[in-house]
Amino acid sequence: MKLDDEKNVNPFENDKFTVGMFLVTIGIVYGDIGTSPMYVMKSIVEGNGGLTNVDSEFIVGSLSLVIWTITLLTTVKHVLIALRADNHGEGGIFALYSLVKDCGPWLIIPTMIGGCTMLADGVLTPAVTVTTAVEGLRSIEPMNRFLGEGQTIVLLITIAIVCALFLIQKNGTSSIGKLFGPVMLIWFTFLGVTGIWLSLGDLSILRALNPIYAVKVLVSPGNKAGLMILGSVFLCTTGAEALYTDMGHVGRNNILRSWQFVKICLILNYMGQCVWIIKNDTNDAVAHLEDMNPFYLMLPEGLRPVAIILSALAAIIASQALISGSYTLVHEAASLDLMPHLNVRYPSDTKGQIYVPIINKILWILCIAVILYFRTGSRMENAYGLAITISMLMMTIMFTVYIGVKHHKKIAALLFAVIFFFLEGMFFISSLSKFMVGGYIAVVISLAILYIMISWYRGTQIERLQVNNLPMNDYLVDLKNLKEDEDLPLCCNNLVYLVKDDTVEDIDRDILYSILDKDPKRADAYWFISMNTTEVPYQREYQVETFGTDYVFRVELNLGFKVKQSVNVYLRQVVHDLLASGEFPPQQKNHSIYGTSQVGSFKFCMLRKRIPYEGDLSSIDNLLIHTKYYIRRLAGSPARWFGLDTANLVIEYVPLFLPKKGKDERLTRIKPGEDD
Repeated sequence: MKLDDEKNVNPFENDKFTVGMFLVTIGIVYGDIGTSPMYVMKSIVEGNGGLTNVDSEFIVGSLSLVIWTITLLTTVKHVLIALRADNHGEGGIFALYSLVKDCGPWLIIPTMIGGCTMLADGVLTPAVTVTTAVEGLRSIEPMNRFLGEGQTIVLLITIAIVCALFLIQKNGTSSIGKLFGPVMLIWFTFLGVTGIWLSLGDLSILRALNPIYAVKVLVSPGNKAGLMILGSVFLCTTGAEALYTDMGHVGRNNILRSWQFVKICLILNYMGQCVWIIKNDTNDAVAHLEDMNPFYLMLPEGLRPVAIILSALAAIIASQALISGSYTLVHEAASLDLMPHLNVRYPSDTKGQIYVPIINKILWILCIAVILYFRTGSRMENAYGLAITISMLMMTIMFTVYIGVKHHKKIAALLFAVIFFFLEGMFFISSLSKFMVGGYIAVVISLAILYIMISWYRGTQIERLQVNNLPMNDYLVDLKNLKEDEDLPLCCNNLVYLVKDDTVEDIDRDILYSILDKDPKRADAYWFISMNTTEVPYQREYQVETFGTDYVFRVELNLGFKVKQSVNVYLRQVVHDLLASGEFPPQQKNHSIYGTSQVGSFKFCMLRKRIPYEGDLSSIDNLLIHTKYYIRRLAGSPARWFGLDTANLVIEYVPLFLPKKGKDERLTRIKPGEDD
């Protein structure tokens, strides 16, 4: 039955390659990896001691490392291989886990580790990209004088941009998001054109296409960082995971086609920067500039303002993509019982775009804290790569299982594992060199998120061990007898419980215990309501099971993702529908400001678990489940999410039935006056 005739069926047919979808893909997918030219070569040169400590062989070798890192980790792994592992068109680490979870319970471990490092990336990306873009103002002499010697004005501008970015999240990005594609198309075109323009001045830079130079630079005496150079090189592929994660938004085919254009533009720009570096490696005036960045300095001074404006817009778009991605990650993690179920809003008519208020606040606070702590883009880069290398290693584990176990291609899985564990392992080891100079921040953020995931997952496991669903039909007589027992006071006319069970025929033992045992609650009708959020934005439908009675009603509400979940409002409509059909007997209500009514009073009861003192949990499990319940209190009140904050609501605590500690020891009765 329908609660409302308004429906908006808008399936997202997104896999067909069109010019429009090409623009959408450019705007959504490549923000993070598209901003990497702003800091990769800068980080490589700084890691080698500055501009005066590099030579042409070192630069060509470094460029070769960048080119082949993009080719192997982004093109081969994430585009050619990962995009084949889709879960009904969806991608990302949690979608991948849904595909392989039957291959072993241990796979939840790399899933949690990978997920928490991706969320840490959602904190670091806005900080590093926006700060680096603002620091580009120093390449313009008048702006450099305005910014002064310190970093205060840079930080103020950066924080202002970041605050504006987080403030607009609640309104969604449907309107402004239409500009993302054209802006990023201009950005990548700018990268490619400026890169090829400079590269034509020294075609010997094409030597970098030969991977031999990448291998040679790792052992070259001119490479003062040794293998640790890979920590800076790896920054060129951060954001590669977005190609797989965003597959559900834009489709596999659109990523396959658009990546070719993006990759060419990125490599051309790196080549142009390297040509400029080679020509200026003896330029002391340039070498001693604060925050020397070849991305800006390679351009004529008149073109630098354009580069700064475009880089700032690209940084904002990249940050927006990571922030939106963080909401999606948390929402997906909640569906796997790795995170609490939070208040989710849908600011547009596309279900893929969601907004989670509490996550927005947490990301906002952490992002500002990172900016204030590190103060400069170069210091933030030290924290940036480590989290992503860990995430990529976890994805490699899961892809290996997917290829070898799900598709029974053991040789292909072994080859995949050997190649990418070696490559990503090298990057991980090199990124560890940055642990003490900033990488620890990424680890601390990741571990904090991981602890939340472990606590929620283990706490849910413990709760499920105690769940006992009972057949509703076996207790219909008990409920009828309670309803007709006039020796008990009437609790209300309609007693309502929110249930989570998918099976209509069963009912949670705790709910029956609440009604029959714990202060028996006599009512004229008992309502058990569950909610299902559907893919159709404005769907309002419901189903009712009466079990052949006129006093027990099991209601399933099917509400579209754009529909406000006002349970009390929709329940009253359901009641009036059943009253009209004769399935619900009239309840006389004589006293009301609206006059007499055939529907009586309502009381909503929400159950909450509480751990009894006699629970026999290990110290670790006890800590984890207490942490889960503490997080649940911080996550907000479901009563507000379901529109029950103004209803007649009772929150009742029931014990989490855990086994008692030790043996059941009996007391011995003694007579008064007897000695023990």
